[in-house]
Amino acid sequence: MNTVPRTRTTMSTTTIPERRGPPPLALWRLISPMLPIGAYAYSQGLEFAVEAGWVGDEAQARSWLTGLLEHNLAHVDVPVLARLYEAWGRDDPAAIQYWSTYLLASREGGELVDEDRHLGRALARLLDELGVEQAAPWMQESAATFATLFALAARHWDIPLYEAAHGYLWSWCENQVAAAMKLIPLGQSAGQRLLTAAMPAIERAAERGLALEDEDIGAAAPGLALASARHETQYTRLFRS
Repeated sequence: MNTVPRTRTTMSTTTIPERRGPPPLALWRLISPMLPIGAYAYSQGLEFAVEAGWVGDEAQARSWLTGLLEHNLAHVDVPVLARLYEAWGRDDPAAIQYWSTYLLASREGGELVDEDRHLGRALARLLDELGVEQAAPWMQESAATFATLFALAARHWDIPLYEAAHGYLWSWCENQVAAAMKLIPLGQSAGQRLLTAAMPAIERAAERGLALEDEDIGAAAPGLALASARHETQYTRLFRS
């Protein structure tokens, strides 16, 4: 864990920005499945969960997705994304490095660390090509994460934190639903029902995560950890994680 001192950031319910009008078009691009960073190649342990019989139908997929949203991403990804967003805004390299390293250290296994680092570097390359100069050093940075560069893009394109947090969760959820449709398999209508069921969970995860204080950040997801670890040696695989 990086021990670089950081500026304490406290997020309270009184500081959560309210939704104001439609999300910026830049956010739609940032969360589009067409974003060329390779997110489609990852299942976040879901492939092994299907192989093991933990997730075998639409109801179980819904439970898997909403459980991770509310008990993992809400307590780790969202609050760290908020702190990265604030750190980019005040041009605080030490805090950016700290929270990026913190997020990697919070991942449950090697595959999830590699995924986060790969997506972060890929997004850094894309942002650099789009003229976001601050992204360039992160193309080779070992502590790069998707949230780190997502927060930079949100800051650079003036996407409010509230919308950015919801977009981040939606992007994760949409990738997971796409993986579930291939793995279980499920039809397109079932995929849409999963996304519909996830919407309230996304709202709750965003609200909860943006309100957390530093000492409350953290989560335990043993099922995800086991699935990710077992996926590393799974005999046949469609996904990289």
